[in-house]
Amino acid sequence: MPGLSDTTSDPTARRDDTDAAALPRRRRLEPDERRAQILACAIDMFGERPYAAVSTAELAQRAGVARGLINHYFGNKRDLYLAVVRRMVTLPKLDDMIVPTGTERERVDASVHWLLDTIAEHGSTWVKVTSHEGVGDDPEVQQILDQADDAAAERLLLMVGLADSARSAALRAMVRAYGGLVKVAGREWITRGTLTRPQVHELLADMLMTLVTESLPKVDRRR
Repeated sequence: MPGLSDTTSDPTARRDDTDAAALPRRRRLEPDERRAQILACAIDMFGERPYAAVSTAELAQRAGVARGLINHYFGNKRDLYLAVVRRMVTLPKLDDMIVPTGTERERVDASVHWLLDTIAEHGSTWVKVTSHEGVGDDPEVQQILDQADDAAAERLLLMVGLADSARSAALRAMVRAYGGLVKVAGREWITRGTLTRPQVHELLADMLMTLVTESLPKVDRRR
């Protein structure tokens, strides 16, 4: 074949090919891909260190982009952090989830398993974001977290079979209170290492079972 013989007969061509192959190739990314790449690096960095210790210059270096691209896609550092918060508390689409069936305990166990999988995906970053580590009392962050708590409560009620309750507002409030336990247990597991995942699962499943079988039915009976 002409191409093969032309290459192999010229030692200079072989050397040039080898040198070229050794160089890293930078693939041109579409805007959505580039934005996702920057966000992924930001998620890692905000999980590794406090908010104040994260610099957009270092982030740009880690992501392999010009610093101006971070401003282009996200604005300033606070805007980027808000994007990280939204990503950490965004739930999977309902179409991508399987609502558990079976006994109450089986539905509860499946729901807790889903919660812990959600936490584990970005463990330390999730803990920092949900506990306000490093940013203090930021009203916009709190608004995002409040909306996420509402969405998570609705999703959990759906998974345990109580989404159609006539007292759904009161039930959501109780499940949001349960969410506080989820956040603290997640910190003990992910950050402090004082609890293992199986221990956290048992704790949250037992508490959710009590909520489902005792506390929530009392709310419905008081109509």
